Amino acid sequence: MNRRTVVAGAVLALFVSSPAFSQNLPKEMSWTAYDTGSSGFNIAVAIGQQFKQKFGSDVRVLPSGNDTGRLAPIKANRAVISQMGIGTYFAQEGVFEFGARSWGPQASRLLMAATACNGLSIAVAKDTGAKEVKDLKGKRLAVVVGSPALTQGAISLLAFANLGEKDVTLVQFSSNNAMWKGFINNEADIALTSTISGQAREADSSPRGVVFPPMPADDKEGWARVHKKAPYFVAHKATCGVGGLSPQAPITMASYAYPIFMTYADRPTDAIYTITKAMIDAYDDYKAGAPGADGMALSLQNFTWVVPYHDGAIRAFKEKGVWTDAAQKHNDSLVKRQQVMQEAWKAYSANGPSDDKAFAEGWMKARAAALQKVGMDVIFE
Repeated sequence: MNRRTVVAGAVLALFVSSPAFSQNLPKEMSWTAYDTGSSGFNIAVAIGQQFKQKFGSDVRVLPSGNDTGRLAPIKANRAVISQMGIGTYFAQEGVFEFGARSWGPQASRLLMAATACNGLSIAVAKDTGAKEVKDLKGKRLAVVVGSPALTQGAISLLAFANLGEKDVTLVQFSSNNAMWKGFINNEADIALTSTISGQAREADSSPRGVVFPPMPADDKEGWARVHKKAPYFVAHKATCGVGGLSPQAPITMASYAYPIFMTYADRPTDAIYTITKAMIDAYDDYKAGAPGADGMALSLQNFTWVVPYHDGAIRAFKEKGVWTDAAQKHNDSLVKRQQVMQEAWKAYSANGPSDDKAFAEGWMKARAAALQKVGMDVIFE
């Protein structure tokens, strides 16, 4: 019996050791999230506190500054779910860091996600004088090694003003927290973030200050350029957070649901059902526990997004009467897309080149060919 089998068995035992585990949460769980102080970490802690108080379940939140670091414990069955960003989508697609030999397209599955009054867009140091996306040409863009969500997300949003990676100077950091320290210390000018993150608040109160350039929804050409690179972003009227945002002074900018509570397709249906149901039932108790937690409301869930839901979560949604035939049809199409990429990966990786760079480049070609063959959008080329 190998180590992975032992670890997987331990996690499964964790669920089944609790009496009537389909109705009761496990006594202990490990989740992963962004760095401490991030809005995703804070929301996870708020939910975990209510799980402890209401259900007697201890939730340990493991912080990590990049996507692969958050997802690795889920992949290895050492954690149950992760509070991810759009790395959930990149993992599904097998792109960027997830196109490496050790990863490949992952069977990502959603539980729930938060869509609140905040935006998730490019923050700019106020002292740069930049007010619109077009003003970012020549500025320094902060990126985190191992986090395509932050790196590629920010680059994709530059396309709103027809700018690209060549129009800015990339400044690399080792983690999300390190990036924001660099931002405050005038080592970078631009960073992708939530308007309600703790790091953005700290930067806003620093001498540099923070602004969020508007991205008007009626700029169809600008949004078309963004969606060609990042179909997961939507135009969102943000009304809370730093940069002077309020219901009286909203700014339309990019956003997507965050944090995204996700797991893998092969995790036990009863376990994921139990967790999802608890998140729904405990909502009134944790919605004010952290900025953005109110975005976890059942009524705000998007059942036709770009990543499929886990069967356990779907079971919980059906019980609440919110899962529709249209949602199921869309979910089935997303699962099929994952299967196409996973089958292509299996065939390619069996005989891929030994050189890591050549392997990654060859995979992107094989991936594109597999998707095009069945008439699906490639997105990443």
